[in-house]
Amino acid sequence: MSRPYVTAVVVAHDGGRWLTETLRGLAGQSRRPDRVAGADNGSRDGSADLMAQVLGGGNVLRLPRSTGFGEAVAEVLDKLPPSGPDEWIWLLHDDCLPDRRALESLLTAAEQDPKAAVLGPKLRDWLDRRRLAEVGVTVDRTGRRDTGLEPREFDQGQHDGTREVLSVSTAGMLVRRDVWEAVGGLDPFLPIFRDDLDLCWRVRNAGHRVLAVTPAVAWHAEAAARRRRRITVSGDHPRRLDRRNGIFVVMANLPFRAMLWALVRNVVGSALRALLFLVSKQPANALDELLALGSVLGHPFRLLAARRRRRAGRKKRYRQVRRLMSPPGASYRRLLDMVQGFLAGEGPVDSAGRHHAFADDDEAQIAPEEPGAVKRLAGRPGVLLVAALTVVALVAERSLLGGGRLGGGALVPVTGGARDLWTFYTEGFHDVGLGSTEWAPPYVAVMAALATLALGKTWLAVSVLLLGAVPLAGASAYLATRRIIPAVPARIWLAATYALLPVATGAIAAGRLGTAVVFVLLPVYAALGVNLLSGERRRARRAGWGLGLLLAVGTAFVPLVYPLFAVLGVLAAVAYGGVRKGVFTSMAIALAVPVALLFPWLAGLVADPGRILLEAGLHDASSSDSALGPESLLSFSPGGPGVPPFWVTAGLVATALAALLVRRQRMIVAIGWGVALYGVLAGILVSRLGADGARAWPGVPLAFAATGLLVLVGLSAHRLAELRAAGGVRKAAAPLVAAVAFSTPLLAAGHWMATGVRGPLTGDAPEALPALAAVTAEEGERVLLVRGAAFTLLSGRMPLLGEAELPVASEARAKVAAAAAGLIAGRGGKDAATLAQHGVAMVAVAPPVSPDLVAALDSQPSLNRMSLSESGGLWGLTEPVTSVAAQPESALHRPWLWTQGALALLVLVMAAPGRRESGQESAEPVAPAPAGA
Repeated sequence: MSRPYVTAVVVAHDGGRWLTETLRGLAGQSRRPDRVAGADNGSRDGSADLMAQVLGGGNVLRLPRSTGFGEAVAEVLDKLPPSGPDEWIWLLHDDCLPDRRALESLLTAAEQDPKAAVLGPKLRDWLDRRRLAEVGVTVDRTGRRDTGLEPREFDQGQHDGTREVLSVSTAGMLVRRDVWEAVGGLDPFLPIFRDDLDLCWRVRNAGHRVLAVTPAVAWHAEAAARRRRRITVSGDHPRRLDRRNGIFVVMANLPFRAMLWALVRNVVGSALRALLFLVSKQPANALDELLALGSVLGHPFRLLAARRRRRAGRKKRYRQVRRLMSPPGASYRRLLDMVQGFLAGEGPVDSAGRHHAFADDDEAQIAPEEPGAVKRLAGRPGVLLVAALTVVALVAERSLLGGGRLGGGALVPVTGGARDLWTFYTEGFHDVGLGSTEWAPPYVAVMAALATLALGKTWLAVSVLLLGAVPLAGASAYLATRRIIPAVPARIWLAATYALLPVATGAIAAGRLGTAVVFVLLPVYAALGVNLLSGERRRARRAGWGLGLLLAVGTAFVPLVYPLFAVLGVLAAVAYGGVRKGVFTSMAIALAVPVALLFPWLAGLVADPGRILLEAGLHDASSSDSALGPESLLSFSPGGPGVPPFWVTAGLVATALAALLVRRQRMIVAIGWGVALYGVLAGILVSRLGADGARAWPGVPLAFAATGLLVLVGLSAHRLAELRAAGGVRKAAAPLVAAVAFSTPLLAAGHWMATGVRGPLTGDAPEALPALAAVTAEEGERVLLVRGAAFTLLSGRMPLLGEAELPVASEARAKVAAAAAGLIAGRGGKDAATLAQHGVAMVAVAPPVSPDLVAALDSQPSLNRMSLSESGGLWGLTEPVTSVAAQPESALHRPWLWTQGALALLVLVMAAPGRRESGQESAEPVAPAPAGA
């Protein structure tokens, strides 16, 4: 074969820092180019003069500062006529140092593959010469660049081998001149970023191949991408320009159907990423993401023109291109990585996934991939733990699954959707019961938001929170303690034991949604509290906002959470305030946020302090009518249905007592036992108090107590070796302590799965309101629902979450209660008239229906039986019914809702993890070129 003719083109722009070595590497090539030309795009650091000295003044073209890379190359080639049919163009950036044999290796690969029209070298980092930068590049359907390399991956030959890729960088790119001119060269609309991808895509559509040649090596500083120099070619921010060009290239080169799908993915993905950037206090990044998409979609004719120019071979070659693109799941893994980075406090980091490697033959086959992000995630200990807890929960809750309606105990049978909950929370007058203008419980807003995320299905949100409380609590405990307890086995034991505490199983059996939510949040409270007390000031301040936000959520469900935590928070601030600056301020923020977000609902609790002891849901005086015994306190069992016997969880206390044998970490032992005793004392106090005739359930205080001991044991687990080395009784106690500790979660899981959920909660709660009543009741009419000796007023439908907890004026409630009792007892006329004056049009009796009650109601001349069966009875009042008149809402109501929304958004932004501060690129001198470069 004839010797190919090579024209090298060097383009510089303020690249004096790297240009000297680039030109030295060019001059030292084992196979020198046949001619060399340069272009300088308005450099102000002497780059043009340096190139003129080395290449000769007549070989350097001086261009305006706004000239792009592709335009500069085109200007140079216009001055250099083609030398013949076998001419190659070798493109070099001013910050790209080629190895001595780089051009020789590229030409050798081109000679071996006649179909190859574009070839690129293996690129390494300029500063760390061992680190890989690129071995070919691909892209996903959203236009995001993918090198297929791990962060800071060293070159150990693991990617060596010439292979076909979708694209190579213009830094060191070798391209046939006839193909360059046939496809039109680099697109001037892409002055920087993604111009190489677009060129290589068009070359492939023209029927040629693009190869990554790893024997050819170059070192690239990536000065523009890493912002080591100012970009003047465009008025856009580099990040925005990079994203815009990525979207444009994909939308311009994909076939029509694939382009439509890419459009949807870009719109949805950009919106989600912008949201993540916004809540992590990166508004500039969020704006760049949206403006980049808008820049492409806002100029549809420009995009259509680009698609027309790229029409040739686009559909025919797409099958080959698709195999070289990132796999379909890469975009979702990127988004998952962003979310994980956000939750980890590092900000939403957009990482690059892996791409397919291919063989050299025309029928390229997909090479085996390393385990992706999903597989790696599935193999983590925390994921396996949550999966195991999920299986345990599904087996234990088998009787609750597949029913028509979840309800019973403290849980109102779940009805309605997200819209109903939002309406209930925002309306000023609630047309339920006797009517009320009081503030709806704030946890209704939380459930409305969760139901909205669950596609409007309230039952799904409730089921996930209540029935999924055990695996959710396990995940919460495992993740929250990663900075507190570094040992993974200890964290797994802690999370499993915590998730299966009697508080969790008892809350599920009794339908206590409030306790279930707080139980999941409690480990997060502990983790944020540690960050607040021991972190640096900025991190502590963010932890204060986050703790305040989640504390407000917990308080909305269980008001007792606030005073329980406030006492611990004040004591901790006093203890640490003199050691770390800003602790008082951060703790004040944490305690002030719930008050600000939940006011004026909290003001109503202060006026009626007994309600602080009650949680979200219904309250039955018969559900907890006895104080806790000593065995319940020792096993942190709050009593009631669904709690295991004493021997199941007694091992936790035994293990915590064994921690007293450890000579070191006495402060940790003291704090852990102090928190435990505080929670137990609070539980004893709460269990002896109550409100509205119902005794309070001490689940939350005992969860506080158990958390203290669990963290104590987790921090002391590594000291078992100290007991074994001590000899005597201590040495013999070490394996016994370990056995007792691990028996606790195993026994709890086994007992719960064997017995199942035994309590008032059911998965098929009956419709308490007769269907005839729901159809017959007119607007404004009420139905008196009688259950044994208790009664409830319904407005022609089943109540929503939170409606039964609205405060009612004591005078009106007393009148209705007396009238209902009189009607049930057989007294007539006057009682029926009183009920009718309060909007009651019908009396419904829930099953089982007592014959004596039927006889008493039938004997009333003011009642007319409408239906009677085993499923209940219904009687209509003959008295004229007075509809409950709507009362004017408080002047404070609507403005406060807007204020509350603004405050919640502000707190969310302040609590969100910001982007981790990254230092500037190293200013160290440029490392010398390796031998042979």
